[in-house]
Amino acid sequence: MAGVLGQLDGEEELIVDPGTGDGIDIDQLLVQAIIPRPIAFISTLSTAGVLNLAPFSFFTAASANPPVICFAPMIRRDGSKKDTLRNIEETGEFVVNIVSEEFKDKMNLCAPEYAADTDEFAISGLTPLASDLVRPPRVAESHVNMECRLVQVVHVSPLPRGGSLVLGEVLRFHVDDAVVTNGRIDPDKLHAIGRMGGPTYVRTTDRFVMDRPK
Repeated sequence: MAGVLGQLDGEEELIVDPGTGDGIDIDQLLVQAIIPRPIAFISTLSTAGVLNLAPFSFFTAASANPPVICFAPMIRRDGSKKDTLRNIEETGEFVVNIVSEEFKDKMNLCAPEYAADTDEFAISGLTPLASDLVRPPRVAESHVNMECRLVQVVHVSPLPRGGSLVLGEVLRFHVDDAVVTNGRIDPDKLHAIGRMGGPTYVRTTDRFVMDRPK
């Protein structure tokens, strides 16, 4: 593997300088090392009224009070913004839909970079469901939806494959009763999936308990 620059304790060690690249695809290095990653299936609406739906695996929570989530869409290789980011910057609204294994194939149909006037709901066959407080619809097939209002966009890098951190306050949660057990979201019912490197995904069925020390 290109990029082997040094050794540690007599054993080969991969050392990569992102500034030089050293023949390594930094994007792939990140997604292979930071695993597993949850998937934010983001629905937006353009100012022209076109629905957009796209998955992002640079995704996590940023705050619980108020509830704020964040995800990071990358700049395209041609230097342009993804439709999701542009729509959010122009409208200030989006919905995060949690992906369950039962509709993974339809989610995957939304992953390619389509033209801005493409409706990924129509491409995938997923069902738009009216939100309560924001204009973008929810994904009806998703068991957990979060209606969000934009808090801030932090443009980390304008370079191709650079990223922008999008923070959104959750105005309303929608949780399907079918995935709830004793007042908690049941992972055995939600069947959420996560992203690994490349085309590989992971299920959330193999788990273990480890109590936090007191």
